[in-house]
Amino acid sequence: MKKLLTLTIFLLMLVAQETFAQNGLSGINYQAVARNANGTIAANQNLTVRFSIRGGSAAGPVQYQETHTTSTNAIGLFTLQVGRGTPVTGTFAGVPWVAANQYLQVEVNPGGGFTTLGTNQLMSVPFAQFAANGVAGPAGPAGPAGPAGPVGAAGPAGAVGPVGPAGPAGVPGPIGPMGLPGAVGPAGAPGAPGVAGPAGPIGPIGPVGPAGPAGSIVGAPAGGDLTGSYPNPVVAQIQGKAVNNAAPVADQVLKFNGVEWAPGSVVGAFVLPYVANENNPATLFSITNSGDGTSLEGVNNTATSNIASIRGIVSSTSPGGFSAGVRGINNGTGGLGVGVYGSQNGSGWGVYGTTPNGLGVYGNASANGFGVYANSNTGTGLQATSNNGIPASISIFNNANNNNALVVSSVGNGTVINSSSTGNGTAVNASSAGSHGVRGTTEVQTAAGVIGYNNGAGEAVVGITTSNIAGAVVGRNDGGGYGVRGFIATNATGTGVGVLGQVGLNNSTGRAGRFENFNNTNTVGNTLEVETNGNGNIPDNTKGNAASFLVNNTNSVAAAVRGEVKTIFGNFGAAGIFGISSGTGGFAGLFHSSNATGNGHALVAIQDGNGNAITANASKDGNGVETNIDGGGNALYAWVPTFATGRAGRFNIFNESNTSDVITVTTVGNGIAGNFKVDKVTGTSPAVRGEVNSQFANFGTAGIYGVSSGTGGFAGLFHASNPAGNGPALIAIADGNGNGITANASNTGDGVETTADGTGSALYAWVPNFGNGRAARLVNYNTGNINPVLTVEQHSNGSIAVFKSGNPGTVNVARINSAGRGFFNDGTQNSGADIAEAFDVTGPMNAYEPGDVLVISTSQDRAMEKSSGPYSALVAGVYATKPGVLLTEREGVDDITDQVPLGVVGVIPTKVCDEGGVIKRGDLLVTASKPGYAMKADPEKVKPGQVIGKALQELASGNGKIKVLVNVK
Repeated sequence: MKKLLTLTIFLLMLVAQETFAQNGLSGINYQAVARNANGTIAANQNLTVRFSIRGGSAAGPVQYQETHTTSTNAIGLFTLQVGRGTPVTGTFAGVPWVAANQYLQVEVNPGGGFTTLGTNQLMSVPFAQFAANGVAGPAGPAGPAGPAGPVGAAGPAGAVGPVGPAGPAGVPGPIGPMGLPGAVGPAGAPGAPGVAGPAGPIGPIGPVGPAGPAGSIVGAPAGGDLTGSYPNPVVAQIQGKAVNNAAPVADQVLKFNGVEWAPGSVVGAFVLPYVANENNPATLFSITNSGDGTSLEGVNNTATSNIASIRGIVSSTSPGGFSAGVRGINNGTGGLGVGVYGSQNGSGWGVYGTTPNGLGVYGNASANGFGVYANSNTGTGLQATSNNGIPASISIFNNANNNNALVVSSVGNGTVINSSSTGNGTAVNASSAGSHGVRGTTEVQTAAGVIGYNNGAGEAVVGITTSNIAGAVVGRNDGGGYGVRGFIATNATGTGVGVLGQVGLNNSTGRAGRFENFNNTNTVGNTLEVETNGNGNIPDNTKGNAASFLVNNTNSVAAAVRGEVKTIFGNFGAAGIFGISSGTGGFAGLFHSSNATGNGHALVAIQDGNGNAITANASKDGNGVETNIDGGGNALYAWVPTFATGRAGRFNIFNESNTSDVITVTTVGNGIAGNFKVDKVTGTSPAVRGEVNSQFANFGTAGIYGVSSGTGGFAGLFHASNPAGNGPALIAIADGNGNGITANASNTGDGVETTADGTGSALYAWVPNFGNGRAARLVNYNTGNINPVLTVEQHSNGSIAVFKSGNPGTVNVARINSAGRGFFNDGTQNSGADIAEAFDVTGPMNAYEPGDVLVISTSQDRAMEKSSGPYSALVAGVYATKPGVLLTEREGVDDITDQVPLGVVGVIPTKVCDEGGVIKRGDLLVTASKPGYAMKADPEKVKPGQVIGKALQELASGNGKIKVLVNVK
């Protein structure tokens, strides 16, 4: 879009040309010319204009605002009426013209937002219509209306006569110059309004006479202590002191506070001492403070004993229950409120209560608070002492109360409860009829719920039970720790035992240890875990292990470790023995027959069912099974006994996305990597059979895939080595639509190279008598490959190619001799429509196109250029579109794309024009003055050598391309 418009404003206040209704202004004409930022006229431009009338000044409040949608004309001019747009704020009739000077602000939006063009004061012509909404003065009597005649020179104003009946309105004449105003006469009774006649054209405004005497002061500004305008001025100050505009409330007066006059309350005198006796159920003295200060404060500066700053006395000796000498009430619902607050700066009491038999201080919490709260920053929060009684008694008398009778807690590092006795009594004696005698709980890992110390070589904790079903010591764990923990803390001799389970004492026959899991859904923890952080003992692997099991009896047939799992599932981990190596080294299982003279197997795996005896899996880059030999045996020996029918080996990959080899055989010696032989003369099975079952023919998807990765060798070698044999060395059969053989050489080699050392053909391609295919097909699908599809070399004088026909194909029908000359028994046929010859052209090749009429160049040998004049005798032909025969002086195999095919004989689409008139079929055509075009020839003007040819199509008018039988003559 164009830049934001600026406006060159021609403001024409043509109010005199407007008509007015009886209830106010109809509008104010506004006209302007819109220009662009560079000063050019903005013609036929859509605009949105916004008018704002501001009161008092250019920055005054908006009295009225409206918008207009308009368009400029061919010279950028637009005309609007202020007061007749779409109102945004206020009404045009409500503008207080009399209250103050009014200013007109103009804003324009050409489509990218409003731009302010300026604010100007509305001068006397609009304000002359004050009567449209000002206060009307008394009406004078109206004179009789007669037909309007020509206006003469203005004379002195005469006395106003009585109001006569309104006559028919005549055609208004032009308004003459205004005379001097006369004296205002007394107001007469208003006459009946006459019938308004049709409005005539308004004449020009005459000169304004001198002002008459002032009438009303309405609208005049107030002065002194007043502000605003009459008739409604406002008192702004008294004796020069400002008056606050706050509204007063009941019982307030206007007071001067030293800065301004403001509403305030009357404060009376209060004389001390003040004594009064009242008998009134209501509150006798109440002070409310809405600020931050204290509502009531009593201060006593004497040093006498038993004084009180504020004292409350209940004089009756038998007052009602819960009567109080002093009662503090705090209606706040926050957590830091205080009903009664007592403080003392010395070593005395903040609050002191005394009673002979009652409660010195009683605190009660009716909800969840504290009845008494004791706190000390450095001392004791609560201290209870007694000489003969009980220092403290804490009881719960409600059988349904399940809360703790005493709660003691600490966030410090000290002991929560410190109980000691210097006598013979028990430091802590706990008994319970229905629960634990002592229960210790801690939330710190380094501490214990209950700890027992014995510094005299005895047992720290002893549990004794005579039950047949319960344990003397029970360790229970409801979290993630351990039920019983036994550890060695300081013994370094290697003789300590963390947990010792023994059996056999006193000829007992039980178990030294038993670990049970009764939850069949427990799949999180192990029933028994043994773990060590030791380094092991390489010289003696019987020590330093996480666990060691030994059957120390040479005649025993027992197992050192027997693991059994009884399950119907074969899931991972469901094993009699499950060994894991979780580090970066180590073995998940190690079986070592360490006796060099032993004949036993290091590992025997027997499967009586249908599963595998051994299943090995490497989930990463390792081998499923790795075997090696240090002697002369086989690293892997797989065999099938004489009575079995299984395979000696089978290798499968069941992952469709696995691109690894099923089997890889590598040797670094001179032996064969894999040797396969069917050692049976009458056998019909292949030594190697490769099969791939895939719908894709991607590279490598092959039954047999041979690769030669060195600089020599063959990717595949098939040798029929018996000279007396008749079988082919290689047979390739495709029963589908694919090729029998596809050969590709990605470098400089040949896709297929065939040789014949005897009298046979190096390549013999044939179609049997029942086939419908081709004997050969040669195709180049690369549009950028300019090499020939077929190259035939002849190194003797024999023919390059001989083509035969007939059955059995003994008749020669075409031949190309060694010189490249072709012989065709039945002639030739070409698809083009003309004969052309390749020529150079003057100027760039891209300036020429098929259909151009060409003439012989006079500036360059053996070159052509576009025709440029009528009836040219240099015309040679037309830029051929599709020549049937293209002649050239260059070699037949040379590239001639840098030359133009000049059609000299034949049917050629030719560019023509109507310069010589309408072209009819059969008209002679010559060159036209339009470059590269032909036109109809005038037979009277034609000279030899000017005719291009004859039109085969018609051209009624203009320019076009028609077929022409070209034959220059």
